[in-house]
Amino acid sequence: MSTITHAIAAPAPGAPLAPTTIERRDLRPDDVLIDIAYAGICHSDIHQVKEDWGTAIFPMVPGHEIAGVVAAVGSAVTKYRVGDRVGVGCMVDSCGECEYCRAGSEQFCVKGNVQTYNGVGFDGENTYGGYSRQVVVKDAFVCGIPEGIGLDVAAPLLCAGITTYSPLRQWGAGPGKKVAVVGLGGLGHMAVKIAAAMGAEVTVLSQSLKKQEDGLKLGAKDYYATGDESTFEVLKGRFDLILNTVSAKLPIDAYLGLLRVGGAMVNVGAPGEPLSYNAFSLLGGNKVLAGSMIGGIAETQEMLDFCAEHGIGAEIELISADQVNEAYARVESSDVRYRFVIDTATIGA
Repeated sequence: MSTITHAIAAPAPGAPLAPTTIERRDLRPDDVLIDIAYAGICHSDIHQVKEDWGTAIFPMVPGHEIAGVVAAVGSAVTKYRVGDRVGVGCMVDSCGECEYCRAGSEQFCVKGNVQTYNGVGFDGENTYGGYSRQVVVKDAFVCGIPEGIGLDVAAPLLCAGITTYSPLRQWGAGPGKKVAVVGLGGLGHMAVKIAAAMGAEVTVLSQSLKKQEDGLKLGAKDYYATGDESTFEVLKGRFDLILNTVSAKLPIDAYLGLLRVGGAMVNVGAPGEPLSYNAFSLLGGNKVLAGSMIGGIAETQEMLDFCAEHGIGAEIELISADQVNEAYARVESSDVRYRFVIDTATIGA
């Protein structure tokens, strides 16, 4: 039978989130029922609640950084058992048949992947996310969380972790490589930890030096303020890779000037206005300006295993359900170090 579970939802665009109950579907043969323990708050949750990225579905239960324990499995599930530690990220289904799904890049499914929340499944039902006590997810979109990572600090890895791990891996961050991370927030702090664990020499580029101590503790070798114009002259031509994690309009040409010949600047932040650049900023050094969007399920599992091996989790502030609206306001004012995580046991308590 279907499950009624407590949740936190936005009833309308921009409205404060409030307690509610939602219905989770009956277990299908390939489904996993998860007792959610923790749910991270991603800035994209706020964007979607406010309809910054277009028309959304309400009531909306946000949350795509989900960590918990398997409560039940469908009759055909063999990969997971009751009691297993598991996580769910930004998507919960895809067609499984197109070239990208077959290649393990379900995020680029030709038919469109089904988002964990604010989405519509192939069954026509709306999806509701991790700000809830339980969730039902197709087993192929569930990842195992290895022992050695606390579920609370693992939750943000399901978005912030894979969002930064994937481009760092794709663009060859590792020994002998100099990597710059733009911004030290929810994404940026994970990028620093992961790039350093990969063996790269990491530099943080931030507007000011107020988080410098944190950046160096997280694994960066250097930390520069981009508000100081001399930074762009001092660091000219230094980096093999720049990972831009901020959702703000940047002077792209100035940042491209920091790349070595053949270097790449990869954007994972999603600013609300277009970015512009001069073509000669690329042509003059055979440089690359690219984007990256999360990762497939297999790569997400690879990321979790990597983080467990290297003792990496997110830096979090654990909150209760009644603090979510305050947390949203603090995220928008950059007052978090570095990810809010909801203790879902407090939802409906």
